[in-house]
Amino acid sequence: MRAGEDSSIPRWRRSSYVPMKNDLTAAPIPHLVRRLAIPAGTGFFFNTMFNVVDTWYGGKLSTTALAAMSLSFPVFFIVLAMGTGLSSGTTTMIGNALGRGNRGEARRYVSQALSFGLLNAILLTMAGLVCAEPIFRFMGARNDYLSLAVSYIGVIFCGSIVLMLNFVMSAILSSHGNTWTYRNFLVGGFFLNLALDPWFMYGGLGLPPLGLPGIALSTVVIHGMGTVFLFSRLFRSGVMNTFRPRELWPNWRCYRELARYGFPSALNMMTISLGIFIVTWFVGGYGKEAVAAYGSATRIEQIALLPIMGLNTSTLALTAQNFGALRTDRIREVLRVSLRYGFSLASMGTLAALLMTSQLMSLFSNDPQVIAIGIRFLRIEAFVLPAYVLLYICISAMQGIKQPLFALWVGLYRQVAGPTCVFPLLATACGWGILGIWWGIFGITWSAALIVVAYVSWILKKLEKELPAV
Repeated sequence: MRAGEDSSIPRWRRSSYVPMKNDLTAAPIPHLVRRLAIPAGTGFFFNTMFNVVDTWYGGKLSTTALAAMSLSFPVFFIVLAMGTGLSSGTTTMIGNALGRGNRGEARRYVSQALSFGLLNAILLTMAGLVCAEPIFRFMGARNDYLSLAVSYIGVIFCGSIVLMLNFVMSAILSSHGNTWTYRNFLVGGFFLNLALDPWFMYGGLGLPPLGLPGIALSTVVIHGMGTVFLFSRLFRSGVMNTFRPRELWPNWRCYRELARYGFPSALNMMTISLGIFIVTWFVGGYGKEAVAAYGSATRIEQIALLPIMGLNTSTLALTAQNFGALRTDRIREVLRVSLRYGFSLASMGTLAALLMTSQLMSLFSNDPQVIAIGIRFLRIEAFVLPAYVLLYICISAMQGIKQPLFALWVGLYRQVAGPTCVFPLLATACGWGILGIWWGIFGITWSAALIVVAYVSWILKKLEKELPAV
């Protein structure tokens, strides 16, 4: 070891480690969690309300249109999964570099993340346009039900480039401790959607009525505006003030690292898509009313989980930078503070879901059967919210410390292996019917949460021995 080197820093990191005091590695953790999580949570709220507005207008068209949107969600979720995965990989790599004080490396990952996201969006668009209809047929869609689902998702896939770029730019900003810019876009997008959805659906001012595809087109147009807005803010913030287009040319080492830490997260999110597909397939056996009820109820569940999603963003950004700075003590504190906030918020979500179940379901459908099925689901799902706190926050911390693969294994258990084994057992063998599916979700989610807590506790103890705080 050379003179002046810190023996607590692993040999493999001494050459690139540059101690650097910055806000995310020095300021008090509770303050940082609130500073990052509140704007992010607000943004997620308006993003979900954006989707709620889409669902509400879809229900106004017909029950078939509402069911088609619900059927499309597992496929649409593939776009969201890829975007979220690339976002996680981008935040991890840039955050780790900033925590080490290596701003040159952080800047390199900024441009490479943008080009990597663009490449993946193009590939995803081509695959989605080819595969969407066969997937919907396999899920049982026919006639108008099928054509509506295909027309809706086709527009979404054609706009996936702007969706993906927005995910990456949000991650770039978050890794620098800025979650309010993306929030501002999501707030503005929500209000734009209130105007564009009915215009594109029903037509007017020279625009023909587009029906359900009009809802998808509104989403794409708004995100296209968001791409321009976020690019301008990246330049104004100084993150890309010396950007040159040639920096987008692929750097395969950067691509490998982004893929290494982004794709497991994307695959984990895709297991959620696969899980929604599996649940929808089982629920579909009880009729399209059950599918419409499940789709509407999950929108309500998303609203209850919004504050937790804000904590995900802050946990990932803070653990990424503090892992880069070797501040394992701060990583543990991030988890402790985030979980405390998360449980408080989840308890309020549980209470609200139980007290206003009927009113919430009535927002999405006038069909008494749809409302009744959704109420039964929500009254069970309300008690799963604390389990989601444990899952989401702990998994975000694992991504920040470059441990994304465990989340994938948990996702495969929670979304694939568990449902395929438990649902037939409870719904068919035990004769519980659709209630067996709802209780199956409850048991599988809580068991996954307990597994994650045990693993994270072990990993943190291991890190504290290998990477002592500096």
